[in-house]
Amino acid sequence: MKSILTTLALVLATAPAQAALSGFYDSAEQINKILSSAAVADALRQASIGHVANTGTRSDGAHEWQVRTQECDLTIYLKPVPPQGVGKTTYELELGDACP
Repeated sequence: MKSILTTLALVLATAPAQAALSGFYDSAEQINKILSSAAVADALRQASIGHVANTGTRSDGAHEWQVRTQECDLTIYLKPVPPQGVGKTTYELELGDACP
């Protein structure tokens, strides 16, 4: 029994630690990634944003967001990138079709 506990303690001690953000701060991180992207601004033709919404999750785990302007609905996907070691999850941005 003692060797099982020792092995378990060793496994837990060597496992990478990951910081977890609350849902509020994680969604704020995602929204910031979208709003600070020059690619998103260009895809929206620099139009004023009327609405930003999380609309689900793609089968590969990417978060789906929709940014709405008066003339366009742009879908954006944010693929989670876990930290290497201690840190927070960041996101890679992928655009859907650009506005006409």
